[in-house]
Amino acid sequence: MTSAFFHEAPVATGRYTSDLEVGDELGPVEYTMSRFIAREYGHANELHQSCFQGLTDAIAPPTLVHIDKLRLYKIACPAGAGPHARIHYEFDAEIHAPVRVGMRVRSSGKVVLRYEKKGREYVVTDIDMRAVDDGRLLISYHDTVILSFRAAAEAT
Repeated sequence: MTSAFFHEAPVATGRYTSDLEVGDELGPVEYTMSRFIAREYGHANELHQSCFQGLTDAIAPPTLVHIDKLRLYKIACPAGAGPHARIHYEFDAEIHAPVRVGMRVRSSGKVVLRYEKKGREYVVTDIDMRAVDDGRLLISYHDTVILSFRAAAEAT
């Protein structure tokens, strides 16, 4: 498997993921979808269907884009999660086209919303996975995290 991680857009380098603000861009990351990645991610998520586990014509599960979110965080925010832990609250992954093994993909994200509700801060990120060869959208991912106890910790 060939992996190449590169930056094209401005990123929030040197910061914690808990410091991300609306408008911050993440990535992109580019790599070749390998059979190992698709199979092991499918197995870990109890997706035992042959389309994810097969030796021929395998595809990646749509939620595999979550792994790209973690890659994007690591590149954009090398200081890590920060003093305020994240809780993966909810997500929505929509598959627009199959991500086939051997395909070159590029994922990038943008922080689209940050708000407070009941004393907790929420950060919403949209991530797109696209085919490198023609730019077509493969998976769109809408992700919400909660910054755990940030308001409570700052109040003391």
